[in-house]
Amino acid sequence: MNRAFSRKKDKTWMHTPEALSKHYIPYNAKFLGSTEVEQPKGTEVVRDAVRKLKFARHIKKSEGQKIPKVELQISIYGVKILEPKTKEVQHNCQLHRISFCADDKTDKRIFTFICKDSESNKHLCYVFDSEKCAEEITLTIGQAFDLAYRKFLESGGKDVETRKQIAGLQKRIQDLETENMELKNRVQDLESQLRITQVSTSPAGSVTPKSPSTDIFDMIPFSPISHPSSTPTRNGTRPPPIPSRSTEIKRDLFGAEPFDPFNCGAGDFPPDIQSKLDEMQEGFKMGLTLEGTVFCLDPLDSRC
Repeated sequence: MNRAFSRKKDKTWMHTPEALSKHYIPYNAKFLGSTEVEQPKGTEVVRDAVRKLKFARHIKKSEGQKIPKVELQISIYGVKILEPKTKEVQHNCQLHRISFCADDKTDKRIFTFICKDSESNKHLCYVFDSEKCAEEITLTIGQAFDLAYRKFLESGGKDVETRKQIAGLQKRIQDLETENMELKNRVQDLESQLRITQVSTSPAGSVTPKSPSTDIFDMIPFSPISHPSSTPTRNGTRPPPIPSRSTEIKRDLFGAEPFDPFNCGAGDFPPDIQSKLDEMQEGFKMGLTLEGTVFCLDPLDSRC
């Protein structure tokens, strides 16, 4: 899908962008429940889920249980499902995880959406019964998704793939530098062993101090068995001490590590942030499909 958002009919958005960006749109509905589905999209997928949950609600209703009421808060940050009185958040569905949203074009009360669970990564279908505003809620979710996707692109989300490639190259360079350093240390160890062997094989009483060997650039190679400060250079002066590299991580005044999304070195870029950016990119790339369909297909489905 080339577009991040698709819909079957040409609809008009219900709200201003500011209302969804700076605030949220509240709706009241009855929550029939959620159930796992196999696919992230499809009319048949949600139709089967609605049938299943409606049947379960009929059984609970016959046992005297009422359908719980919830409040939906829709914004560019997601769809929150809250308990109306306590405002306790029961579910928080992020928009890039919502892949399919549909309302019943005959009943006008039933609407549903499919969301990928953040913990189990399973696709869950949520089903609601509203007061004849199912289509409006569906369009509001679609508008919020569209705005969230645009905001993601404007904030640099379109460069996620490029930053991933740069991070991969930086990791490769780091690996090569580490491998090169290991080879240098190995060569130095072999040179040290060779000098020790030459000293041990010299005739007794003929051992004389020997000046350090030099490479093709007339430089004295570093040896791990000798301290740098004890080895003079050829002009008789000692080299300046090598400053130690501080391993302390700079933190802000709250004690947190600063995050720069445009600096994604393998050793500096937090894996959880990169994973989150990847997830959002994939979710928005899949897109959200809105449909008007028929859920009430038999007398059992006529009422919740």
